[in-house]
Amino acid sequence: MQSTIRHIHFIGICGTAMGAVAAALQAQGYRVTGSDASVYPPMSTYLESRGIALAQGYRPENLPAEADLIVVGNAISRGNPELEEVLNRRLYYLSLPETLKEFFLRGRRNLVVTGTHGKTTTTALLTWILEFAGLAPGYMIGGVPKNLEQSARLAPSEHFVIEGDEYDTSFADKRSKFVHYLPELVIVNNIEFDHADIFENLAAIQVTFRRLLNIVPQNGLVLVNADDANSLEVADTSPAPVLKVGFAENADRRITNVSYQAAGSRFTLLDTEFHLSLVGEYNVRNAAMGIVAAQHYGVSLEKIAAALASFDGVKRRQEVRGKVRGVTLIDDFGHHPTAIGLALAGLRHQYPGSRLWAVF
Repeated sequence: MQSTIRHIHFIGICGTAMGAVAAALQAQGYRVTGSDASVYPPMSTYLESRGIALAQGYRPENLPAEADLIVVGNAISRGNPELEEVLNRRLYYLSLPETLKEFFLRGRRNLVVTGTHGKTTTTALLTWILEFAGLAPGYMIGGVPKNLEQSARLAPSEHFVIEGDEYDTSFADKRSKFVHYLPELVIVNNIEFDHADIFENLAAIQVTFRRLLNIVPQNGLVLVNADDANSLEVADTSPAPVLKVGFAENADRRITNVSYQAAGSRFTLLDTEFHLSLVGEYNVRNAAMGIVAAQHYGVSLEKIAAALASFDGVKRRQEVRGKVRGVTLIDDFGHHPTAIGLALAGLRHQYPGSRLWAVF
């Protein structure tokens, strides 16, 4: 089908992931156009600098007559004038996850990082380890990693690291995005009740994670949080091999000798000591997932340790923005009570004896 596609139009092109995929397809030689309700910098200038024509607002006439494929963003719903025109004209359309699968993920070794918390940091950290080791992975991260130039790189590569979101795919596909990502390896950081707008309860979330693990090949691998009962329950039905990673005594890859200082965290895993500039139990577990995944793909523990020591984290994750009259201002991103609690616990390790104010 790809051989017959020349012109691709994106509805909702200025989203971070939509824009990254649009630019990558343009670089591959496709003609790309797009529209969005709000066309403004930096995404608008980024796309226009790559020769992508943008339309402000949604109108049926924005759809090029010669477009071979329409990519419909997750934020687009029935009633959108362009989407209604696509359906009325019976045009060929895909969601963004389906587009990723068809144009970028097929034939690759895809490492999918999932969980209620820690996806972005773990994805960035694992990507950095593989990059540091010279594997030059493709990647898509739901944040801005400080060690890498951008949030996504869709150039050809054997390995592809992608943040796997359990939110729904599109107006027409209410399955989770991550079921489209053709996983060879899946990391399950943790599972809690979240996204109450689309999931009725925790059991419904566990069902969607089981669907993901059900498509991991038998020669693939699932890394699951050994300390999280909800994740362990989901992994019980996995057809692929499972390794439990965490602090628990029954963990297959156990974290030990943990210590926290203002400068970061130290811990032992696989008989190797690691240093991480980030603080907190959850960041140590995120790092452990990345370590075990990278070792599975042949990266030496020595290189992993060096990469971890040089990892600077992700913007808006415990990011110090400045200091005014003795008050340190830290920016963090979190909407779930558990994530907020873990962030505060990590900051207490980093700033012992200081008063901690959370402005939410």
